[in-house]
Amino acid sequence: MMNPALKRGRQEFRAAFWSAKGLFVVAAVMSFFVNLLMLTGPLFMLQVYDRVLASGSIPTLQALFLLVAGLFLVMGLLDFLRGRVLANAGARFQAMLDGRAFEATMQTALVPEERAKPATAMRDLESIQQFLSGPAPYAFFDAPWTPIYIAVIFVLHPWLGWFAIGAAILLFTIAFLNQVMTLKPEMESRQANAAAEKYSESVRREAEAVRALGMIDTAKAQWGKQRGEALVAQMVHSGRAGFFQAMSKSLRLFLQSAILAVGALLAVRNEISPGVMIAGSIMMGRALAPIDQAISQWRIFIRARQASKSLEQFFATVPVSQPKTALPDPVARLTVTNVAVAPPGTRLPIVRGITFDVKPGEAIGVIGPSASGKSTLARAIVGIWPVMAGEVRLDGATLDQWSGADFGRLIGYLPQDVGLFNGTVARNVARLQENADERAIVLAAERAGAHEMILRLPNGYDTEIGEGGTQLSGGQRQRIGLARCLFGDPPLLVFDEPNANLDAEGEQSLIHAIRQAKERARAVIVMAHRPSAIAVCDRLLVMRDGTPVAFGPRDEILQKTTSSHGQVTELNRSAAGSLT
Repeated sequence: MMNPALKRGRQEFRAAFWSAKGLFVVAAVMSFFVNLLMLTGPLFMLQVYDRVLASGSIPTLQALFLLVAGLFLVMGLLDFLRGRVLANAGARFQAMLDGRAFEATMQTALVPEERAKPATAMRDLESIQQFLSGPAPYAFFDAPWTPIYIAVIFVLHPWLGWFAIGAAILLFTIAFLNQVMTLKPEMESRQANAAAEKYSESVRREAEAVRALGMIDTAKAQWGKQRGEALVAQMVHSGRAGFFQAMSKSLRLFLQSAILAVGALLAVRNEISPGVMIAGSIMMGRALAPIDQAISQWRIFIRARQASKSLEQFFATVPVSQPKTALPDPVARLTVTNVAVAPPGTRLPIVRGITFDVKPGEAIGVIGPSASGKSTLARAIVGIWPVMAGEVRLDGATLDQWSGADFGRLIGYLPQDVGLFNGTVARNVARLQENADERAIVLAAERAGAHEMILRLPNGYDTEIGEGGTQLSGGQRQRIGLARCLFGDPPLLVFDEPNANLDAEGEQSLIHAIRQAKERARAVIVMAHRPSAIAVCDRLLVMRDGTPVAFGPRDEILQKTTSSHGQVTELNRSAAGSLT
C-alpha cells in the first residue's frame, strides 16, 4: 500500500499536470490532423506516378500540385500551433507549482541537513517544463499513427506491410535496449555532477579561508577527482545514448531503402505500380519516425520522469500549509511553557525545560556560554523550528495558529548571522517589500541608530549592497539587520547575539533601540554572549547545556556570582562590570 504522504504528493503533482489537460486535448486533435496530412506526400507521389505520367495531363498535375501546396501549408500551420499549445501547457504546469515549490524549498531550508543539500525542486520543475514544451511529446502523439501507417502499407501490398512490421519491431527493440542500457549511467552521471557541484559551492562560500590558508590546490584536487568521476559517468552515458541514437537513425534510413528494394522487386513482377513502391517507402518512414524520435528524445524524457518522481517525494515531505483564521494583532505578551526543541529531522532535544514569560514593555535577557541553546531557543520562539514538547504562545495563541505572513509581520528577528539580499539598503530594511512606506523605512533605521550610517553610504538608502551585503562591513550589515528587525514596529522583538559585530557606537545604538522598544510597550528577548547587551534587560534567564539554570530579576541573578567552587563566574563578573 502506498505511503499516504507519497500518495498526497503524487495527487498534488498530477492535479497540476492535469490542470492543462484542455491544452493536451487540443494538441492531440492537432496531432491527428497533422498526421492525417502527412499522407499528402505519399498520395501525391502515387497520383503523379500512376495518373499524371501515365496520362501526360498537365492540368491534372497543376491541380494536384495546388492541392498539395495548400495541404502542406495547413499542416505546417497546425504543426506550429501544436508546438505553441504544448509550450503553453508546460508554462501553465510550471506556474501552478512554482510558488508551491518555492515555499517548500524555503521550508526544507530550515532543516540543517537539508540546507546543506542543493535545492533541486525548481530545476525539476524546469526539466518537466522543457520536456512538455519541446519536441519530445510529439512522439507520444504520433506513436498511435504507427499502426495506422502500417495498415495503409498492408493495403498497398502484404509484403510491404510485413516488412514494415518487422522494421517497427526492430526499432522498438533498439528503443528498449536504449532505456535499459542508459538508465543506470544517466543516474550515476547526475549524482556525480550533483556531488561535484555541491563541493565546489561549499569551497566558493569559504573562498577567503581557502585562499588565506593555502587550501586552493588541495580543494582543486578534491574537486577535480569528483569532477573526473562525473565526466567518466557522463561519457559512459553519452556513449551509449549516442550509439543507440546513431544506430536508430542509420537503421531507419536503411530500412526505407530496403522497403524501396522490396517494392521495386514487386513492381518488376507487376504486382504493384512504381507509385505504390514510392508511396510505401515514404509511409514506412512516417510509421517509424515516432520511434526514432522517442529514442533521440529519450534522455529528456528520463530526466523529466526522474524530476516528476523527485517532486512527488518532495511534496510528500512538505505538506501544503493550510489557511489560518486571521487573529487580531497581539499586545506583546509571550509565554514559553516547558519547551523542548530539537533541530528539524532529529529527535534529540537541544533545549528542554524552558519556562518564562515576557510582558509588554519588558526585556528578557537569555545568557549562557556558547552551545548552551540560546540560538535554538530563539528559533523556536520565532517559529523557525517547531517545539517537541511544551508550547510557545503569543497573546494566548500557539504559533501554529498564526499564518506565516501574519506572524512574520508581528515578529522582529535579528539572527546571529545577518543575511541581506541583493538590492538596495531601503529594500532590505523594508523586508523586500516592493512599495513599502519610505517614512517607515527611515523610521526603522532611526530607531536602530543606523540612519546616519546609511546616509554616509555612496547613495544612501538607494545604495546597492550586493549579494549577501558583500559591499558592507559586518557591523554595517548587523545595523541594517537591526533596522529590518524594527521595520513596521512589530510587538515582539527577538535579538540573537545582536552586538556580535558592533563597535561601541553600534552597541549604544542597540541599547537605545531596546529602551525605545520597551517604552513603546514592545516585548524584547535578547540572546547574549557578550554581557553589555543585557544592561537594559529586566529579567535574566541563565542557560547551560540546553537547560535553565536560573531565572529572575536581573540584579538578583547577577548577585548570584558564586560558582560551584565558590568563585565568581566570568560571565557574571563581565555582566556586573558592564552595568557599572
